[in-house]
Amino acid sequence: MNLHEYQSKILFSEYNIPVPKGDVAASADEAVAIADKLGGSVWVVKAQVHAGGRGKAGGVKVCKSRDEVREYAQSILGTHLVTHQTDDKGMPINSVMVEQGLDIQSELYLGAVVDRASKRVVFMASAAGGMDIEEVAAKTPEKIVSVEVNPVAGLQAFQCRQIAFAIGLKGDQIKQLVKVMDGLYRLFLASDLSLIEINPLIVTGEGTLLALDAKLNVDDNAIEVGRQKAIEAMYDPSQEDPTEVEAKQHNLNYITLDGNIGCMVNGAGLAMATMDVIKVHGGEPANFLDVGGATDKDRVAAAFKLILSSPAVAGVLVNIFGGIVRCDMIAEGIVNAVKEVGVKVPVVVRLEGTNVDQGKALLKDSGMDLIPADDLSDAAKKMVAAIGKAA
Repeated sequence: MNLHEYQSKILFSEYNIPVPKGDVAASADEAVAIADKLGGSVWVVKAQVHAGGRGKAGGVKVCKSRDEVREYAQSILGTHLVTHQTDDKGMPINSVMVEQGLDIQSELYLGAVVDRASKRVVFMASAAGGMDIEEVAAKTPEKIVSVEVNPVAGLQAFQCRQIAFAIGLKGDQIKQLVKVMDGLYRLFLASDLSLIEINPLIVTGEGTLLALDAKLNVDDNAIEVGRQKAIEAMYDPSQEDPTEVEAKQHNLNYITLDGNIGCMVNGAGLAMATMDVIKVHGGEPANFLDVGGATDKDRVAAAFKLILSSPAVAGVLVNIFGGIVRCDMIAEGIVNAVKEVGVKVPVVVRLEGTNVDQGKALLKDSGMDLIPADDLSDAAKKMVAAIGKAA
């Protein structure tokens, strides 16, 4: 689960991580009111979307008058922002953050992720922070330094100083970074984060460190089991694919892809294998969909509706291994779903496992135009062929 910048900064403040003064607005009037409250003569207005690259895409503006704050807020609220991290449609801008203008002396990068290889939280930092950090990572990775945190010992002050020296901090700035990193590490653990990023972490003209931007990703598993109720309340469904949002309501694991072959599979590993085999035989999957091991007829119907909600889908491949769930029950769900939804595209079904013979009999006797398959490779071939004929 992703958080907006303003939400991330609320959490930062709870852990004494310094952030600029500012607030979030949902209208131009609110944006101007925040500017008035902050005072000064320079403000920064930033679109609140779940995507990086806002600055280059026109989602961040330095405003030098109240009228400029109003005009910019009016111009972007209610629109979509397209960045290098979004699709062509972009992300909806429902709110903006208005912050005080600052004297920026330098821009640094500071982040932390869970490193699966070492099974530890790893902090990364660079003196070359700012909008082009991705290019720095790609072309000059030596400019990025990192430290691994031992989960037993926790983050050590010497590791923070090691980072501080590497990115050129001096004097009191080193002490400030130690406090910032300590707060980030405590927040990382307490909030079940998978990623935390400050880009840029700035040094002001007064030598103070401030988190000018903030990005947090929360482990979805922690949300699902109820460990992070307060953070769960920050969820913004407008920033996600509507089909994926609907899938969550049915406890379906769904991800939209760019192809035209809809996939309904039980099991994440089997779903990925299914997509691979489709591509091997010249097809392109339209989605990842794991209906789960303990699915039922209603979820099968919901899955079909989700798949067919995309106009790009030219056919549906169903690949079910009946272990916990019986094949005859899945077959019944498929038949009912096809009737209910009114499927007008080819449907290839491969069943294997518990009660497979009964399941195949139900499909055969349904009177529906369902294409049976003997195995996964056979299913992919028949699906690609059926789409070709339909075209």
